[in-house]
Amino acid sequence: MPLSTIDPTPALIVVDLQKGVTARPEMKPVLDNSVSLASAFRERGFPVVLVTVDGGAPGRTDAHQAADGRGSRQRPADYAELAPELGPQPGDLRITKQRWGAFTGTDLDRYLREHDVTQVVVTGVATSIGVESTARSAHELGYHVVLATDAMTDANPDAHANSISRIFPRMGETAATAEILTALH
Repeated sequence: MPLSTIDPTPALIVVDLQKGVTARPEMKPVLDNSVSLASAFRERGFPVVLVTVDGGAPGRTDAHQAADGRGSRQRPADYAELAPELGPQPGDLRITKQRWGAFTGTDLDRYLREHDVTQVVVTGVATSIGVESTARSAHELGYHVVLATDAMTDANPDAHANSISRIFPRMGETAATAEILTALH
């Protein structure tokens, strides 16, 4: 479903745009569009939520087993640091998550409700994991969900396409960054 309107109090949720993932060349447009949205939200006094991931859910999955069999992977020391291009501001909410979605195990829902937020615009990576999990939770919690489709990407192009064409239209509205920026004005 295309973007219909911007609620009186929307929030931007930027998922996992951190140094450990933004160095790849295909990340530049995703990061640039997320930066444009963050700037527009801040200019209007709307909440900006900057999410990073550091760790994972407890339990064991074959996909994340290290060679040592203990489930830990070595990452660069700055892996979980927010991409500096986002220019975090003192008024932004910073969340470090341990799960796929930004709501699970964090105070994000409480924060949004305290700020009377009724709509969330979601950007970031990976489309089929962090973005989709965050959008699903937002939808289930009753927020109006907008997905900035040109401000997200996935290492798996088929998973990205599936989320955008089949999953997102069932839980929210989809729009390009330019459409969202126009609606914010």
